Amino acid sequence: MDIKTESSTHLECCATQETNLCAIDAAECTLPSDEIIYKVTEIFSALSDSTRLKILSSLMAGELCVCELQEVCEVSQSAVSHQLRLLRDRGLVRARRDGQRAVYRLADDHVRHLIVIGIEHASEVEE
Repeated sequence: MDIKTESSTHLECCATQETNLCAIDAAECTLPSDEIIYKVTEIFSALSDSTRLKILSSLMAGELCVCELQEVCEVSQSAVSHQLRLLRDRGLVRARRDGQRAVYRLADDHVRHLIVIGIEHASEVEE
């Protein structure tokens, strides 16, 4: 369906029903700024990779270094390092130096909540 047809279909739909301006206003008020929308899409895109989700889930138990994450996630050290860089860039993990190694942890409880809610939702039995 092209835009012109889609637009005329929308107009026909709205013409046959009473427009709920309060609902439209409420919906518009809930929309965050474009900057926030962009940041949220970046976070969710980071969560869309199974290795990154394994890393984040593993870090829920506590701090781990790259070699420990490599073993838990069963991927190469370079793959873990690459994914950690992306997770750091998105503000989902933080690192600290412990001698010569970097130790990673979840950035904050918001990240923990995102993972927990995602796992709970995915674990629900469809009715």
